[in-house]
Amino acid sequence: MSFLENYFKKTKEGDRKSRAMAFLASIDAIKEKYPQIAKDIVQELIDQRSNLKLIASENYSSLEVQLAMGNLLTDKYSEGYVYHRFYAGCDNVDNIEEQAIEQAKKLFNADHVYVQPHSGADANLVAFWSILVHKIQNREIEKLNKKTALDLTEAEYEKIRSLMVNQKILGMSLNSGGHLTHGFRLNVSSKMMKAYTYDVNSKTGVLDYGELQAKAKEVKPLILLAGYSAYSRKLNFAKMKEIADSVGAVLMVDMAHFAGLVAGKVFQGEYDPVPFADIVTTTTHKTLRGPRGGMVICKEEYKEVVDKGCPLILGGPMPHVMAAKAIAFKEANTRDFQSYAQQIVKNAKALAESLMKKGVKLLTDGTENHIIMMDVAKSFNLTGRQAESLLRSTHLTVNRNSIPNDTNGAWYTSGIRLGTPAITSLGLKEAEMEVIADVIENVLKNANPEIKEKNKEPSKAKATLDENILKNNQNKIKDLLSKHLLYPELIID
Repeated sequence: MSFLENYFKKTKEGDRKSRAMAFLASIDAIKEKYPQIAKDIVQELIDQRSNLKLIASENYSSLEVQLAMGNLLTDKYSEGYVYHRFYAGCDNVDNIEEQAIEQAKKLFNADHVYVQPHSGADANLVAFWSILVHKIQNREIEKLNKKTALDLTEAEYEKIRSLMVNQKILGMSLNSGGHLTHGFRLNVSSKMMKAYTYDVNSKTGVLDYGELQAKAKEVKPLILLAGYSAYSRKLNFAKMKEIADSVGAVLMVDMAHFAGLVAGKVFQGEYDPVPFADIVTTTTHKTLRGPRGGMVICKEEYKEVVDKGCPLILGGPMPHVMAAKAIAFKEANTRDFQSYAQQIVKNAKALAESLMKKGVKLLTDGTENHIIMMDVAKSFNLTGRQAESLLRSTHLTVNRNSIPNDTNGAWYTSGIRLGTPAITSLGLKEAEMEVIADVIENVLKNANPEIKEKNKEPSKAKATLDENILKNNQNKIKDLLSKHLLYPELIID
């Protein structure tokens, strides 16, 4: 029996949902010729229904968002931007991209939005090079009384190119919770500019704006970059703008992690980066709960150069994903989404407070956003890798994460990162956070590093846990999962 036939058999006519029928029909179509791919897609749904997702950078997009990506729009090349394409036949793509842009502008109260980037990393590259072109290349070309880079001699172009790649960027270090694309040495962001980093305060774990001011004055960067991937406090963008202006820097903000909290009106005033930053980048799939992708938000001053992300960085955009972005932005521009965003933070605070009451060491002693950073080395004498595996066996999906001055390095780590966007999408609230905290603490406090047979030393990767304790905690999480089924309209059994 096909998935669609099974759905019709088990669902009354008045209860049938078109989105569920479309999804299940698509699996049936794939299954006819590519059964293994269909099986893997269904298994992913089973796996996600079987584990609570506490990964801060993941969420659950709506079926409408997912369905918008599965159509013939993927076949269309549309290099350029709205009404200015390098290919004919882009009328419908123009309409779709324009809708995505207008929805995003309305959502973030922005001057301009560029919705083509395929990821957050792509969005950052577009932003970096837009700043370099606007602030360095275009001004140098103007000094030479020429119109474009194509009018330059080889010597002139090389001089300007060399000037661009010798500019300075100052971003939060990976060690303090920044992102790979913020100047990490193994990332291209540190190879296309001179990369400098700032850190959180060594005692509090919180960003000290006075220390940042001193660092910015010392470095004098072209770009002051704000944003994080593993930091549990809000950022004051009014202060960041003051610091940037004081050294003549462009303020760029990567809000990939907290874009949904901005869209949902949780972060307002000085905690909303859009009024203060020259350029803001984000992904669309984390707290924003849209399709996997990125975008760039900018002041009017940068519109022309940002819109030329192709040919500057990107090739052809993905119209099917831009369609999904338009839907996600419209979904986010509702009171329901604002309530959801508020609940993300309420859940994170409740989970953090429950853990701290049990004596668990959290970085910054709590959270103001969707992220909780746990020091499992100090709390349980475990590595992050051990904690990650133990919790996964209990049906909690987390990711290990390095913490400031991590003695276990980036692979094993001393910490884990918890996040509440996905479990909030499932409908969990503060009471369930206490249950999750109980499971985390009970599992990790009763675990011990496995002793390696070869040298009798404690393993950094594996740990042991009593089977009865494991089963008891598995049952607690299974009970939560049974009450909060992911995509309940999808019948696959």
